[in-house]
Amino acid sequence: MAFRRRQKRSREVTELSKLDATPPWETRIRDEPDTTTGPYDERDAPEDDIPRADLGSLRIPIGTGLDLQLEVNENKQVVSATLSAPDGTMQLGLFAAPRNEGIWEDVRGELATSLREQRGNPKERHGGAFGVELTATIAGPNGRLPVRFIGVDGPRWFLRAMLAGAPADPAHAEGFEQLLKQVVVVRGTDPLPVRDPVPLELPKDIELPEELRDQSEEDG
Repeated sequence: MAFRRRQKRSREVTELSKLDATPPWETRIRDEPDTTTGPYDERDAPEDDIPRADLGSLRIPIGTGLDLQLEVNENKQVVSATLSAPDGTMQLGLFAAPRNEGIWEDVRGELATSLREQRGNPKERHGGAFGVELTATIAGPNGRLPVRFIGVDGPRWFLRAMLAGAPADPAHAEGFEQLLKQVVVVRGTDPLPVRDPVPLELPKDIELPEELRDQSEEDG
């Protein structure tokens, strides 16, 4: 596995209304969340023999010929995971969300605004297996790179996938889309501000890269 650092942007959140957890003083009965059919919430996870990398909050299936790369921030926290193939990548990020309210529509609009400012020509795509998607281009090392964003709203979580390269075209993305459907989310019970990343973990059988391991020893 390869590791990269990315500095996590900090922000102050003070409004209780922005927490995804139900406040302890609220007593009204809430509806049960809808059943997830892939990606799966842990309560709906199928009993299958698919091998998955256990990143704590995310269990990601490992396909033949794919490389799993983890982005690690300055606090040695895993903030995203990327599956790489010779013709493209799929980056996964998990974020806190309200229990019974999706955020993909709002996130999609904000992404489109940001991409428009970067000359990314964002367009909504309908009819996909995961609902409304967003296609665009981003600056790459060899010019503009096609990308496609997929958003999945789950109970108290939001999973975002960015497919880049050939998989940005649905005609060349079947393998990645099947892997996305097999992802299992283990959200946990910790309250988090809505849209904050849900912490991931390094697999227990993987050692930290040398630069992070040295830093960890200094901190200890």
